[in-house]
Amino acid sequence: MPEVARVALTAMEDLKAEDVAVIDLAGKTSIADWMVIGSGRSTTQVGAMADKVVRALKEIGAPTPSVEGVPACDWVLIDAGDVIVHLFRPEVRAFYNLEKMWGVDRPSEARDKS
Repeated sequence: MPEVARVALTAMEDLKAEDVAVIDLAGKTSIADWMVIGSGRSTTQVGAMADKVVRALKEIGAPTPSVEGVPACDWVLIDAGDVIVHLFRPEVRAFYNLEKMWGVDRPSEARDKS
């Protein structure tokens, strides 16, 4: 996993992101090599996570990412080049179910199968 994905993941976990998933997209698409997905309990938490991820990426010298979905903060997309970060409220995440699109289980679904 590249440093940008690790930094984004750490920033999300610092603010208690839920159901975090990291998907290796290499060879599956040309849009990115990695996707990091997480949920926040409220629009406030989603917005705070997005802000922290962007600041953390700038601190390591990564190019300024493109950010979409602010100020609504139901779904914020952070495009950091080879890494795309999706931050959702749980209901929005369940509706779009990006993990299913890429052929992986959501973290909560993987636990349910055990």
